[in-house]
Parts: sequence; C-alpha cells; structure tokens
Amino acid sequence: MFFSESLKKNSDFQQVYRKGTSFANRYLVMYVLKNGTSHNRIGISVSKKVGNSVVRHRLKRLVRETYRLHEDMFEPGLDIVVVLRLSAKKVSYQEIESALLHLGSLHSIILINNEEKQI
Repeated sequence: MFFSESLKKNSDFQQVYRKGTSFANRYLVMYVLKNGTSHNRIGISVSKKVGNSVVRHRLKRLVRETYRLHEDMFEPGLDIVVVLRLSAKKVSYQEIESALLHLGSLHSIILINNEEKQI
C-alpha cells in the first residue's frame, strides 16, 4: 500500500467505530472517518466466527490486495475500517473487489480524475 498505512491500535479502531460513518453490504461493513492527514489508514477486522486463522487471513489478504490495487481511487485523509461478515467466508476475489468498491461509492470516497465515481 503505497499511499496508505495500517490501523494497528485498538484505540484507533474504536475511534473510527464510534465517530465514523458506516455502510454495509452482503460481505463487508465499512467505517470511514476523516483523519486530518494527507494519507489513508486502513484496518481490516475478521471475527473468529468467520473461520479459523487460515480463512480469516485469506480474507484479510483479499481485502488488502483489493484496496492496494485501487487505493489511488480513494479520497486521501481517511481512516477506513473494513469488517468482513460471515457470508464472505467462501467468496472470490472479484466479489470482495466489487463489495469494497460498492461501499466506497456509497461513502462517496472513490474519486476518478478528482471527481466522484458512481458504480
């Protein structure tokens, strides 16, 4: 992730949960909060209910890779927390990609040529 950092501290996640806005779809829930910097920070959360560590890590890798490939489309200066739902357990990369971009468009944080992209 060239333009972004990771959210690591529990307090950072909690602040985004409490003060941020959220939208959800079938596979993901996305919380977004402005962070006042020129770069994004992304955190990914997967509950143990979703599966064992192999399954959870695979899902985190899918979301991280999707974000990495599309991070230049996201508006800068945001803290983003992505929570994977149980229904995401056996989905493909394309479905995760579609779900992440869908939530980005709902939050109006996806930009193309400094304009909002409607998916």
